[in-house]
Amino acid sequence: MMRVLSVASECVPLVKTGGLADVVGALPAALAAEGVDMRVLLPGYRPVLAALPAAETLWQDDGFFGGSARLLRGTAGGVSLLVLDAPHLYDRPGGPYLDEAGQDWPDNDARFAALSWMAAQIGAEGAGDWRPDLVHCHDWQAGLAPLYLKARGVDLPSVMTVHNMAFRGLTAPDRLAALALPGWAFQPEGMEFYGQISALKAGLVYGWKVTTVSPTYARELASPEFGAGLDGVIRARGADVSGILNGIDEAMWNPATDPHIAPYKAPRGKAKVSAALAEEMGLPEGDGPLCVVVSRLSAQKGLDLLLDVLPRLVARGGRLAMLGSGDPGLEAAWRRAAEDYPGVAVRIGYDEALSHRMIAGGDAILVPSRFEPCGLTQLYGLRYGTVPVVARTGGLADTVIDANPAALAAGVATGVQFAPVTAEALATALDRLCDLYADAPTFQKIQRNGMRAPVGWGVSAAAYAALYREIARPR
Repeated sequence: MMRVLSVASECVPLVKTGGLADVVGALPAALAAEGVDMRVLLPGYRPVLAALPAAETLWQDDGFFGGSARLLRGTAGGVSLLVLDAPHLYDRPGGPYLDEAGQDWPDNDARFAALSWMAAQIGAEGAGDWRPDLVHCHDWQAGLAPLYLKARGVDLPSVMTVHNMAFRGLTAPDRLAALALPGWAFQPEGMEFYGQISALKAGLVYGWKVTTVSPTYARELASPEFGAGLDGVIRARGADVSGILNGIDEAMWNPATDPHIAPYKAPRGKAKVSAALAEEMGLPEGDGPLCVVVSRLSAQKGLDLLLDVLPRLVARGGRLAMLGSGDPGLEAAWRRAAEDYPGVAVRIGYDEALSHRMIAGGDAILVPSRFEPCGLTQLYGLRYGTVPVVARTGGLADTVIDANPAALAAGVATGVQFAPVTAEALATALDRLCDLYADAPTFQKIQRNGMRAPVGWGVSAAAYAALYREIARPR
């Protein structure tokens, strides 16, 4: 059995700020069916340690990145974990990246360099009686691991996965010594990025293979528009870069057994769930589709464009329920929209159970992102017969079949795509949605198509396992 160390800054069910956690938490079980023994290395945040009261200590050091640290081994939520317990780095309130005021922790560079260093340590020396054949690094927080391995002279294969290129893990060059980084790597062909250290670039350059979370996003990253200044690195890596779609946990997201809603078989039972959602959110009856949004509120997600076209949707009899948080200006704007339009309801924050009820009860889920590496909410929508309306970008383009005349005639449409990502194009997409909704047989066909779409991890897990086998050597 191949042994793989997965290195990440978050993992469900222990700590989550976005889709990265879902992927990291789902991969071990999905890959077990492919003959892969995956262990997840996480920082020792308070919730992580609380879930491991009887963890075994495998390693310790009193002078580790400015304090004492231990490597712990345990299991939580069905995931085999290795945890870097370094109180001076992780035992603090707030989230994994931000303090209680919503500001970046000033020592984030050291916090995640330490995580990457520990990944290299495990790669070199093992963790107890377990030693990986390959290290799989997720986003900039684990991006220095391939470099630390190279600096130690450890010839261990690594895979660098980009979940979002917009976050590059930048810090000043005078931090080289404090982060135990080799000076020879601070160059344009290494981790140097316009005079700064980039942890993400280190992973892109020194990782044996680079993946991202959809084929379209892999192609987009090679362009200046989406490459965030690193498009040249992606082009230089050539065939070493590939896109593997994310999947979802089909047991957790199952409309027939979801504990957050009354069990039902969509779309036949969907009207009852929709009515319950409208009542819960305080929405009036309407002649058009009940649309839902479950999202971070940020410029990336295009929710400012949706604000611009709300009058058009409401005029067509549509309603909208939104759950999210993020940019304070967008939060305030959405609160005002809920005051201005009786057909709009807004909940600021995050509520896992409510997100399930919204995705189950909506007729359509709106994802107007300016860029989207993969996206998961559109996959949840497909699973629940909630028709996705998505921008034609990244994984959204790869997972939703547009209801154009050809797809409708062939009976394969699963949603509505639009491009370019502008208010005008979004308004046209919502008009198309309303027209489709008014044609009940056609709309129900689209819902059923979506519910049959492959959204689980089977195909993607096989692709990861094949990539691992291509580069790993039993040790």
